[in-house]
Amino acid sequence: MNHAIEVSGLYKSFGGHTVLNGVDLVVPRGTVYALLGPNGAGKTTLLRILSTLTTPDAGTVRVAGYEVVSQKNEVKRSISLTGQFTAVDEVLTGEENLVMMGRLSGLASKTARTRAAELLERFDLTEAARKRVKTYSGGMRRRLDLAISLIVSRPVLFLDEPTTGLDTLSRRVLWEGIKELARQGHTIFLTTQYLEEADQLADTIAVLKDGQIVATGTAEQLKAQVRTDRVELRDAEDQLVSRVTTDGTIRDLLGILNDLQSRVAADVRVSIQRPTMDEVFISLTSGDKEVSA
Repeated sequence: MNHAIEVSGLYKSFGGHTVLNGVDLVVPRGTVYALLGPNGAGKTTLLRILSTLTTPDAGTVRVAGYEVVSQKNEVKRSISLTGQFTAVDEVLTGEENLVMMGRLSGLASKTARTRAAELLERFDLTEAARKRVKTYSGGMRRRLDLAISLIVSRPVLFLDEPTTGLDTLSRRVLWEGIKELARQGHTIFLTTQYLEEADQLADTIAVLKDGQIVATGTAEQLKAQVRTDRVELRDAEDQLVSRVTTDGTIRDLLGILNDLQSRVAADVRVSIQRPTMDEVFISLTSGDKEVSA
């Protein structure tokens, strides 16, 4: 089996409102797949179907080789899910939360404690292991939540907006944890509102709009499709002197530079700026530009 997730012709409606309208996607094993989309695009509904929490109306959905409806139990044994909000017991310590979930997942007491210690170290929580979770910061709680989802190792991990509400430093610490999981061979499917998060973490990014995948590719591939590279000229004080859109070809760049040469000082610095993920997202979801998927 080369693919951890396979979705074909997926449809889902609620009360006559179509939320997913023919979604197709494939996620190779051992990769990070990020799903972007504006609010209401259908991200959470798709994630709930993949994790067996919602039944699709039509289409084929397979996770870890199992069909999500007819083989629901097999899928559940193959996945871990971390939702948008932390699900930890604030009265217990971090260590107690992990051991409890390990025992509930069928681990022997000694195995659960060993596994808890490993995860506390992996997510930089060892010093806080015996402190009550109610004393944890938001970033610490989120890391503990992710650790809990890994108490029993599963091949596929679903993360629904894993860093929502975290400050920049906490977000980057959690990113390192996610990257380490990917290096260990886990398949990670995440939804996110943070475009930089997708840019930093994902092997593949998909953009969902109005219940359909409108673009799929690496961050660089999506940026290339938007075609808004810019030539920027800045003076010695790093002040912007000129900005011109380019298609990136040598002919176009030479033409722009020849035109600017006679109008700007000789000591200006030239750089080519690729579109940001913010610009890519706006372009793909606003309908202002046609981009092939």
